[in-house]
Amino acid sequence: MKNFRPAKQRIEVSVGESLRILREIQELSQRQSAELTGIPQATISAIENGQVTLGVERAKVLVRALKCHPAVLVLPGWEVPFEAAA
Repeated sequence: MKNFRPAKQRIEVSVGESLRILREIQELSQRQSAELTGIPQATISAIENGQVTLGVERAKVLVRALKCHPAVLVLPGWEVPFEAAA
């Protein structure tokens, strides 16, 4: 592990951008995401555009629907110190 170097963060990603990326990776439209989650398409759009905060309850629903770890969605710019990752 002495040769291990953590990857450097290259871009800043907001919660909304993280949601959009996760949704697009799974080839889901906002409409399809709305149908899966029960969250209105307009609200998903507003979250992705930073006009509405995600909130805990919406985060729980989206994490289940997108099948991702909660940190991927709610902490997209989180940096874990190397010592904590070991």
